[in-house]
Amino acid sequence: MRHVTVFTLATMFLVSAACGGGESASESPGSTATPTTSTVGSGGSGGGATTTSTTTTTSTTTTTTPSTTTGSGGATGAGGAQGSGGGGHGGAGGAPGTGSVTGTSGSKLDLFSFSVVGDTRPPIPNDTFGYPTDIITKIWQDIQAASPRPAFAVGTGDYASSIDILSQAAAQVDLYMGARAAYEGPFFPAMGNHECTVATTSNCGPGTQNGTTKNYENFLGKMLAPIGVDSPWYTVDIAALNGGWTMKVVYCAPNAWTDAQAAWLEAELAKPTTYTFVVRHEHVSATDAPGTTPSQNIIEKHPYTLLVSGHTHTYAHHPKYREIIVGNGGAPLTDNVAYGYVIVRQQPDGDVRVSSYDYETNGIVDEFAIHPDGSPAP
Repeated sequence: MRHVTVFTLATMFLVSAACGGGESASESPGSTATPTTSTVGSGGSGGGATTTSTTTTTSTTTTTTPSTTTGSGGATGAGGAQGSGGGGHGGAGGAPGTGSVTGTSGSKLDLFSFSVVGDTRPPIPNDTFGYPTDIITKIWQDIQAASPRPAFAVGTGDYASSIDILSQAAAQVDLYMGARAAYEGPFFPAMGNHECTVATTSNCGPGTQNGTTKNYENFLGKMLAPIGVDSPWYTVDIAALNGGWTMKVVYCAPNAWTDAQAAWLEAELAKPTTYTFVVRHEHVSATDAPGTTPSQNIIEKHPYTLLVSGHTHTYAHHPKYREIIVGNGGAPLTDNVAYGYVIVRQQPDGDVRVSSYDYETNGIVDEFAIHPDGSPAP
């Protein structure tokens, strides 16, 4: 049964005030780090075909004990020519390739690849009837059909919107996870402000301002527990099958910010890996969230390949901050962009190609390449 909530004019005003803060796409200055670089090739295949990385989900978490790479190694293999973008990924769900992601640690791949989906919620809180089920279902079907299929998926937060009504939050997350089931690989979600209260300024979890809310409990129980994670900050570690590279995907949670998380983030980012991706719901300029500025200060002290965020309901690439915003997963759009998703693929020469797709056409709407240290690549 779907729940329909009828709002009076006064209630709508209060909801609007609660949801409004911080969801803008303005930029703020960021400093640049000089990441450790170590490029690795696998002896490329020509014409843009990437060696695929497989998704065999035997458990739901992903991390290998990374082999330490300090960035001095040269490319081991010529690496074939990359194909240029345009025209979408096509295919009917091509075989993922060699290796698999099986949890938050211990996974190995020939080349890594992952999809990014963010911000899938109804226009107003508690409006389960208005949940964008059709949009998010199509997005996950597109990711499953991508050829080669990404080895795992990343969520940037805000999967539901409810104000203190557990049944509404639970029903919306059930709709999301039902759509997500169209993709066979593991899914690792970040926590958004809607997984706390709905306000960008909220801070949840034990010992925080808002404490353990129903939305927070719902997120931990329905989205993190199935992948064996009990905290909204965690790391996914993956290594190369041939030992040539390591990567980590570090999830921090500005709406569950504590001194303990700050110390953990510092320690995680200090661990040397060839590639480092940081996933955080709020982007650089969304400084209303309690942990955005403190986490950014820590991130900028360490090497990283790309910061992956959401919060504003758009897609954007900010090279200055080595950041992409992926918030166009079904929530009401704040920009003249299409609903869609991103796929990040390691190339045979060690560089990383980031492609943003329109969910209706599967056409590429933006594409760029970066080196492992996050600097632009040809």
